[in-house]
Parts: sequence; structure tokens; C-alpha cells
Amino acid sequence: MILVDTNYLIQLLIPGTPEALRVRQWVGSGEVLCTAAISWYEFLCGPVDSEEISLVRSLLRGGIVPLTESGAEASARLWNQVGRQRSLRVDSLIAGTALEADITLASSNLRDFTKFVPGGLTLVG
Repeated sequence: MILVDTNYLIQLLIPGTPEALRVRQWVGSGEVLCTAAISWYEFLCGPVDSEEISLVRSLLRGGIVPLTESGAEASARLWNQVGRQRSLRVDSLIAGTALEADITLASSNLRDFTKFVPGGLTLVG
């Protein structure tokens, strides 16, 4: 299973983007995709229309992974490990959700998410 970050959710709507091509490849090979509740929230903030929401939702066969108590603890640990950088607060919630659920995170934002790899996050670009 692969947890796709917000940038993947947005970019998969644009044909020919690296994210759209990667998602197509994953889905074609039977990979199950999901996203974190915080990423779903960010995606829904749009601008997106109901057709785009339905299309993206149909690709998320693994659903929307909630932020649990243990996921919040993992997120806080990751955020503290990277020096409590305010700009990484939301990213730490996404990374903590993936880490706690033991799911690989796919993000185009490697610059920020790579910082969480020493804390145990598995990441693909």
C-alpha cells in the first residue's frame, strides 16, 4: 500500500505530470493507494470540483487513513526530531500517519519529507 501526499492528489488530475504517470503505473500494477486524512482535507480545500473529487476518491482503494492517537504521537516525535520547524508541522502529521500505519509515503516534496526518514518513514518520490 502507498499513502499519497497532497501534491500527488492534486497532480494526478493533470495528465502527463510525473505524479499522474506514477499513479497510473501503480494502479495498473495492482498497488493499493490511500491518503492521510490531513492530505484529503488539503486536497478538498481546492479548488476542485465534484467530478475531480470523485475521480481521485475512486483511486484511493485503501481509503483515507485517519490520524489516530498513536499517529499523533508519532507525528509529534517526528516534528520534535526535525527541530520543531513550524513549516513542517502539517508534513509531520502526514508522515506520522504513514509511519504509524506502516505505509510507504509518496510525495513530490522530497526536500521536506526526507527529513523524516531518519525517524523511520519510508518514502518514495
